[in-house]
Amino acid sequence: MATGAEAAGIGAYPAIGAAVAIAVTALATAWAQAKIGAAGVGALAEDDSLFGNVLILTVIPETMVIFGLVVALVVTGFI
Repeated sequence: MATGAEAAGIGAYPAIGAAVAIAVTALATAWAQAKIGAAGVGALAEDDSLFGNVLILTVIPETMVIFGLVVALVVTGFI
């Protein structure tokens, strides 16, 4: 009986490639959001009218993870 990636119908190398794509983009996003979030909290402490701008700037790095997910799906052949 097949287990893991073989049970899903993909090979080991595409599964590893997909995992790396998700992991690298997730780590990069976490690092970027940490820096932006810290600066955003400082900016909000001085002027709370900047909330919308800070929220948008905090969410923008999430697009990296979405692109990583798309790459992972393409590599595994699900798209």
